[in-house]
Amino acid sequence: MIIGKRERKRRVLPLLLLAVLLAAGLAAARLWIFWYTPSREPGSEVMVTIPGGSSFVSASRLLLESGVITSLKPFVFIGKIKGLSNSIQAGELMFRTDMSPAQVMVVLTRGKPVSYQVTVPEGYDIRQIAGLLSSLGLVDGERFLKLSTDADFSRSLGVPAGSLEGFLFPDTYHWPKGLTEEDILARMVSRYAEVLTPEMRQRMQEMGLSELEVVTLASIIEKETGAPEERNLVSAVFHNRLRKGYRLQTDPTVIYGLEEFDGNLTREHLRQDHPYNTYTRPGLPPGPIANPGEASLLAALNPAEVNYLYFVSRGDGTHVFSSTLVEHNEAVRAFQLGGGR
Repeated sequence: MIIGKRERKRRVLPLLLLAVLLAAGLAAARLWIFWYTPSREPGSEVMVTIPGGSSFVSASRLLLESGVITSLKPFVFIGKIKGLSNSIQAGELMFRTDMSPAQVMVVLTRGKPVSYQVTVPEGYDIRQIAGLLSSLGLVDGERFLKLSTDADFSRSLGVPAGSLEGFLFPDTYHWPKGLTEEDILARMVSRYAEVLTPEMRQRMQEMGLSELEVVTLASIIEKETGAPEERNLVSAVFHNRLRKGYRLQTDPTVIYGLEEFDGNLTREHLRQDHPYNTYTRPGLPPGPIANPGEASLLAALNPAEVNYLYFVSRGDGTHVFSSTLVEHNEAVRAFQLGGGR
């Protein structure tokens, strides 16, 4: 009996469909086995750093290179099918080499990165902060500094200045490795914004001061005294001098403006004119000279009700405050032997 072409097709098509279904089932079974089978036995812990901004494929490749997974393509394929490719965590993640790919994916997308406690001291400037974070392996110091002084980036974070100096809030942070420099800077500025309350902003308006002026003044207060009880007195001196049109004549601003400083401030330094030399130029310097803490910000907004115009160091971390030049000169002779301000 001769079988027509149409009949042969009718008989072959079901067989082809069956073959396709079997192949698909076999592929699915292999993926299922791969997904739920531990990569290797016995296992060991492996720390993998996923850089911020990594793609799902590049992060998966890091897992392959670290021995956490044994095959890249099926891992990436399943991750994309499950819609997890946009959920990866950045930072240092702890895996075990005896995890199944399914368990690995949970850590990659929902795991908690290892975090590091970082304390940024009050009064650090951006160079000191960059050095600190760079020494801990959290940032590229040069890139951190470049972004900190990028006017467009500063304003994108809501900072009313062309630099982030003064707006990187000193605090204790817990950060994972893998954050970008942009991430860290944004978090520090965000912390500053949290500290600057609506009441503090209202106080600025009442005093007729801009946010930049307040932060600049707070940074000088921060550098001038480490004694908490003196901050409002130091603030009063500067407010009184500004109101009378006196030059601030404060050493920390001069030091900040020097390209090189060996720790010995000389009379020649005080005569060297630059935008931050408050001995040669009136008013506040063009911007903050450090990153002040909350106490100094509050002091800048709440000067003590005194008529002091001068202060000189006792040499023990505290100062003698004076209302007249005669009193100040006597304090200088007593405590500085010709030095002082």
